[in-house]
Order: sequence, then structure tokens, then C-alpha cells
Amino acid sequence: MFVPLGDDNTLKAIRFQYVTVTLIALNVLVFLFQSSIGGDQALIASFAVVPQELFQAGMFDSSAAVSSDLIPVPERATLISYMFFHGDAMHLIGNMLFLWVFGDNVEDALGHGRYLVFYLICGVAAALLHAAILPESSDALIGASGAVSGVIAAYLMLHPRVGVWVLAFKFLPLKITAALALGIWIALQVVMVMLPQVGPTAWWAHIGGLIAGAVLILVMRRRGVPLFS
Repeated sequence: MFVPLGDDNTLKAIRFQYVTVTLIALNVLVFLFQSSIGGDQALIASFAVVPQELFQAGMFDSSAAVSSDLIPVPERATLISYMFFHGDAMHLIGNMLFLWVFGDNVEDALGHGRYLVFYLICGVAAALLHAAILPESSDALIGASGAVSGVIAAYLMLHPRVGVWVLAFKFLPLKITAALALGIWIALQVVMVMLPQVGPTAWWAHIGGLIAGAVLILVMRRRGVPLFS
């Protein structure tokens, strides 16, 4: 529906968004690795969260891995590794644009270390909700969307009235409030989980990330950082 381009929201406590930039760089490097192996889906699935395999191996067993994986990644470890793989270039670009525009101010509100923990927890929560809703699924879950959804929820709770530039309908540049831009995006996720689950998008993972981000920002933000500023 829209692509975020930038916001009118300067940093207040940190000098630079080092963690956000590092996360973007890691995602790009992993995608380049994917491209170098020709997008080998069987290999990529070793790093993906596959609900059926997660529960089969035992997600609380750090040494458990499904023997069919080309690379025996412990199933619990895939709750982290899946966030850094993407289905295609547009999947990567979309997630990284949202992370670039909104991640810096969430990092500013949390501080570098807590922001990294926040991001990873949101990604794990996203995968767990997706797996819990679809425990028999053998489809591989990859992508940063769940973690980025947590960033979106946090940004909306921190800065709903900030102006955000978006590209609407792929060609129309508009400046609207974060509440409108992100509120529409969140509403779309809620609508989509109510419809029959078709296509490659893991809508429940987005919901899991949103819930985690909204809860975590309440307790993890730096002292004195207001909500809904």
C-alpha cells in the first residue's frame, strides 16, 4: 500500500544508529550469500523456522536438529537465524526500508544494547506465534518482517504524531502522520490473519512481532522517554 521514505524525527540520546545499520548490513550480507549459492532452497531451509520440525525436534533442546537439513542447525537456533534470510530482493528491500526509517528512533529510545535485545526478542516472538498457530506447517519461515513489526509497534507508541514521508500506491509521495501510516499497516495485518491463509506471507509472524514490540517498549525504553510524544 505504501513504502516509507523518511521521517521528521531527529535522534536525541544517541549519536548514530549503529545497531540498526549493523542489522541492515547483516541482512544484506546474508542475502548476498543466498545469491552466491543460487538461492538453494534446501540449504536456506536449514536456517529457517519450520513449525513442524521445530516441534518435532523440540525447540527447548539446543542440540536438536532435524536430520533432513543440509546444514544441521539446532532448531532452537533457527529462531534467530531465520530473521536474516529473505525470499527475494523485494522482500529484503521492503523490510530494510522499514527498519531504516523507523529503527533509529526506537534505538534512540532504548539505547544500543537494549535495542538489539528488543529486536531479537520480537523476531523470536514472531516465529513462535507463527509456529503455534500453524504447528503442522512444513513451510519455511524466513525474513526480518517479524522483528521489524516489533520496531513498527514501538515507533507508533513512541512517536504517533511525527510526520512520515511515504510513497503511496508505488508512485505518489505523501507526508502523513506515523499514526496514520503505521496504523493502516497494522490494520492490514489484522485483516489478513482473519482471511484464509494463502500465499507466502506469514501474517501471524507479523502479529507476533507487533505484540512483542508493543509490550517490550513499555518496560525497555530508557528512563524519561515518554510514550505518544
